[in-house]
Amino acid sequence: MLTRLLALVVMISLIISAAPRAVASGPVVCAPGYTYDNATGTCKLSIDSPGSGSSTTSPTTPTNGAVGPTPKCTFDKVEIPCAVGATWWSPGAQCYITPQPGVYEPTHELWQGNYPAGMIYLCANPYSRRNYSFWALTQPPGPAAPADPAVLAQRAVAEMTFHAITIGMVPLDGIGPDGKPYIGIVGLPTWMWIANPTVETAGPQTRSVTAGGITVTATAKLQNVVWDMGDNRGAASVVTCGAGTPYQDSYGAKDSPTCGYRYPKQGTYTITATSHWTVGWSGAGQSGTIPLHFTTTRPITIGEVQVIRQR
Repeated sequence: MLTRLLALVVMISLIISAAPRAVASGPVVCAPGYTYDNATGTCKLSIDSPGSGSSTTSPTTPTNGAVGPTPKCTFDKVEIPCAVGATWWSPGAQCYITPQPGVYEPTHELWQGNYPAGMIYLCANPYSRRNYSFWALTQPPGPAAPADPAVLAQRAVAEMTFHAITIGMVPLDGIGPDGKPYIGIVGLPTWMWIANPTVETAGPQTRSVTAGGITVTATAKLQNVVWDMGDNRGAASVVTCGAGTPYQDSYGAKDSPTCGYRYPKQGTYTITATSHWTVGWSGAGQSGTIPLHFTTTRPITIGEVQVIRQR
């Protein structure tokens, strides 16, 4: 019996200490205004057209006064309409602006905790086929007004590319060389980290945008990764980490020094990893921050050691 028990312990040790590999087997959830592109594995600005009118609609002057008298609007050195329906062209943001009252709940992160002050606007450019939504305290100016640094900051963010992290984890996900699934063990450590980090997954990223004599520089930094381990224990199931520490065979059954967890019960769970970013920007004597988050998931199976006694 002792021989069989030792063999079982050795098998478990091999499972836990197997060489790690990066996995991101679940769906990716991008920040508002972004959609996931399966072909490239990135979060990209979604494609849309401004308002309900065509880009060939004759220019009109919105009643909100956003467009000044006899303005001239251009994109890529080509003259374009300064207004399309109820939208207006913002030279700083390089898109048509549309207010979006009532589209987003007061608790939505796009409000940045500012509701009910300000408004969320859609910034859409049918010529470059890029669009995103953003919050602003005051209405973004039209072509007759100077560029708004806060709007330029949103444009800088739109020019960045973000990915949800690639999950690195032990125990592994998938099927081992013996044809059996990798399984973690109740009470033994789970290690989590950002696998193969890049500027798109771990930052930092910096962009500068200039319009109307104003330059705004925005820098996006990853603040943390919040791991919901999926076993429904409330706050006890949530782990907040930095980049984490990649596992090595020499660590054996030690806990991760930076990002780890121990499951108290067996089961199959869905782990959710959410990377939280803060974009800090400044220009023309103004500054601010813009929050972003990106989420991905993967499954994990946790088993128990079963001791078989022989009579």
